Amino acid sequence: MNANEAWANPSARQRQSLLNRTRSVAVVGASPNPARASNFVATYLLASTGYDVYFVNPNASEILGRPAYGSLADLPVVPDLVDVFRRPADLPAVLAETLEVGASALWLQFGLHDERIAVEAESAGLAVVMDRCLKIEHARFHGGLHLSGFNTGVISSRRPR
Repeated sequence: MNANEAWANPSARQRQSLLNRTRSVAVVGASPNPARASNFVATYLLASTGYDVYFVNPNASEILGRPAYGSLADLPVVPDLVDVFRRPADLPAVLAETLEVGASALWLQFGLHDERIAVEAESAGLAVVMDRCLKIEHARFHGGLHLSGFNTGVISSRRPR
């Protein structure tokens, strides 16, 4: 990338490839509160994917019946993909921890976009996706996306009345 180019997310095919080769996901900033987006995404990941899912939240001991870890370094595995639900100011520390543990991809959820973080992560060899929802992208590529984000089990080109 030269100085005149803006960073761009990977193409749809590249995102699909990333999700297909992912086996484990660490959700950084996962919340035990069912009203939070991270909890909704975590519920989907556990119920609708084959991923091994780990939760990182130093203020929780358990999320969705699974242990919550204080940091990425505390996980029992090296996650393939780190899915981030944190404030923009926290991104440099999350990137540093992601690189330290040896994960291969950094995924920043809706509302998180920082080109400096993306360039630094890619320079270190990480795949990077920003300002996209992991749940929506997975459902999009695996046939489970409805207008409301749920799988209705009905395949049709007609909109419901």
